[in-house]
Amino acid sequence: MKTNILIKVSALALLPYYLFFTSCTMSQESNIIPIKSERNITLVTVKIGGVEIPKILLDTGMPFDGIMIYNPDYRDSINLTNAVRVQIGGAGDSEPSYALMLDSAEFMLGDVILKNQRILILQNDIYKGFPTNGIIGYSIFGHYVTKIDYDKKEMTLYDSGKVKIEDGWTEIPMYFKSNNIPWIDAKVVIGDEEPILLSMYIDYASRQAVELLEKPDMKFSLPEETDEVFIGRGLSGDIYGKKGRISKLIIGSYVLSNVSAVFATAKIRSKQENADGILGNNSLRRFNLIFDYANKKLYIKPNKYFYKTFK
Repeated sequence: MKTNILIKVSALALLPYYLFFTSCTMSQESNIIPIKSERNITLVTVKIGGVEIPKILLDTGMPFDGIMIYNPDYRDSINLTNAVRVQIGGAGDSEPSYALMLDSAEFMLGDVILKNQRILILQNDIYKGFPTNGIIGYSIFGHYVTKIDYDKKEMTLYDSGKVKIEDGWTEIPMYFKSNNIPWIDAKVVIGDEEPILLSMYIDYASRQAVELLEKPDMKFSLPEETDEVFIGRGLSGDIYGKKGRISKLIIGSYVLSNVSAVFATAKIRSKQENADGILGNNSLRRFNLIFDYANKKLYIKPNKYFYKTFK
């Protein structure tokens, strides 16, 4: 029997989530997981039962233990006995989507067995044809100190308190508000003004470098030249906005120049209250990263992509 349950989440493949569950994972002291970096996103492979599912998108905006599979090709491959039907609303201005949810399930990430997880299988075809198959977040970032090394193409998961930060890393304070989504303060320069300090949350699933949110109290002005663009697709519809260039994006002591940026209406793009902007993968992938949720710290170190031109 499938029961209707209303669940509020935000987006998929691009946008953050709002679903809160507690769970636990089973780990060793450290585990190395291969990653792929494609089209400004970061991907891993998981196994549900005997089904291996590649191209699962890493997303800091997913603040609960679990995984969502949105490629319809996998619907018949996963055992959905005892699944319940849930409604998931997100970014966009259309109707929410539906999924089948397995509770207290498990799946594997490399050699790591993740227990007491939610597995959600999207029931519509809104993401049919997408180059990725699903999304995972807090199951990793919320339980491990997570090092992402783009030079080595690997992610290392450490039990909290069992990793030593070596010299050469820059520490960025990280904070959380009403959920498990990480925020940092960063600065932007739109033209030639003084740097503007903004409160941004990290959406590791966003392909953009930075997304600046248009709202009545925004702290910045738009660039003189912008183009209307399709930004992405949320669980509640398509997201449109503007695309332009900003002079600088400043993260800690590091300055990224001539940065491609998008500008979107806050109430459609983001459900995070008081956010000035969103930091995406096209800026973060220029660093090797260590996410330490427990100690509210992000560590960054420039990698081989640091000086790559923003397209």
